[in-house]
Amino acid sequence: MSLSARKKRVAIRGSTVILVLVFSGIFITLVTSLAGYLFVQQRLHLSKENRERAVQIAEAGLDYYKWFLAHYPNDMTDGTGAPGPYLHEYMDPEGGTMGYFSLEIEGNEVCDSVSSVDIESTGWSVNDPSMQRTVYGRYSRPSVAEYAYILNSNVWAGDDRVIIGPYHSNGGIRMDGDNRSTVTSGVTSWLCTSSFGCDPSTTEDGIFGIGDQPELWNFPVPPMDFQGITVDLTAMRDVADDNGIHLNPYGGNSDQRGYRLVFKADGTVDVYRVTNTNYVWGYHIDTLEWEREYDRITNQQFVGNYTIPSDCPVIFAESKVWVEGVVSGKVTLAAANLTNPNVDLDVILNGDLTYEELDGSDGLTLVAERSIRIPLLSPSTMNLHGIFIAQKGYFGRNHYTTSGSNEVPSAYDSYVQQDTLNLIGTIVSNGREATKWTSNGTFVSGYNQRNNSYDRNLATNPPPLTPFISQDYRFIEWRED
Repeated sequence: MSLSARKKRVAIRGSTVILVLVFSGIFITLVTSLAGYLFVQQRLHLSKENRERAVQIAEAGLDYYKWFLAHYPNDMTDGTGAPGPYLHEYMDPEGGTMGYFSLEIEGNEVCDSVSSVDIESTGWSVNDPSMQRTVYGRYSRPSVAEYAYILNSNVWAGDDRVIIGPYHSNGGIRMDGDNRSTVTSGVTSWLCTSSFGCDPSTTEDGIFGIGDQPELWNFPVPPMDFQGITVDLTAMRDVADDNGIHLNPYGGNSDQRGYRLVFKADGTVDVYRVTNTNYVWGYHIDTLEWEREYDRITNQQFVGNYTIPSDCPVIFAESKVWVEGVVSGKVTLAAANLTNPNVDLDVILNGDLTYEELDGSDGLTLVAERSIRIPLLSPSTMNLHGIFIAQKGYFGRNHYTTSGSNEVPSAYDSYVQQDTLNLIGTIVSNGREATKWTSNGTFVSGYNQRNNSYDRNLATNPPPLTPFISQDYRFIEWRED
């Protein structure tokens, strides 16, 4: 073999070796990358799996304590009598120990009774104890604050209404307003009369009208037990006697004079004894008759400034009550005559009634044995915050007129027609609710525009002794922290 041929053969062999090394390097790089990718994906899969197991184990912790409270409703220590956290093993009958959950339990106690239980459960899998997830649940009975309206009568929501929150009536509903949530009625059909805009009277579905979202209407549904959701006024009086504020100047014998309460942003309330009132004529929602209303205060005496007890913020008045001001904290106020069974008391919303903060830290439940009324001398734009419960009567503003034998004094003519009523909270009314009056489609009295929105914060944490819509406990709030 010639020298040149030998050199050529050596060069070919060298090129082959280089190509083999290059492709081997590429192959090894690809295999290594693929193995690394598969390894990372496997770790990611296991991480997701352990993360999902952790939250399922944490939720098992909530379910466990729900079961525990069903058997031991007042035990906030997991049966230990000692402070938490409380560690539990999570077992699989076939796979052994799957993980653990740790519980933090806090009972929300007001007026010496537990109103709700906050449960925080942290779970993790034995495969990766570092992967922990925490879920929170509030365990309680659902309150009336979950609704914008609960009514026990036929009702007409006019086309000026904007309603945010569930709306329920045990009677028929004419819904012409803008409803942003569910609307439910307890009847299949009802007789709509001229009082509800039907002339001549006609039989209508449980819910009918020109409302914006009929797909949210549902009827018939089981009626709410209105007696079951009313407040035990005797128990509330006893609580106020023991821990709250009890106002009883007249022994419960007068339904025309009482107390004026002005809530203050500093957590106190100014109390005045009403010593004299004057009347105007009003056409009442419940009787559909003209009656004298002694709601205008002409003389009062300052009684004192009271600090509302933070551990049991309950005020009970055995007299008629006028209320206004700015509420700080969670407060419950009731007016009832428990001495004379022939006298039922009203609450008069004397002016704006609002909260110091709208972040859920403040709230008001206002209970009237009979009705909660907005009087003639109310603000043109009125703002109301609270849960308003008219146990035997109604929530509303009666009809006033500037002409005829029942006209208001001329100095008050400008109060007959007002502009806007803004309400954040809940109305519970045994009778028909009405805050606007029309005649032949023309606005004649009350508030021309009404905006109602339920308070989501109070739905999960209402003021003390707020009535429930069910006796069954359930998780009313859930979230992952």
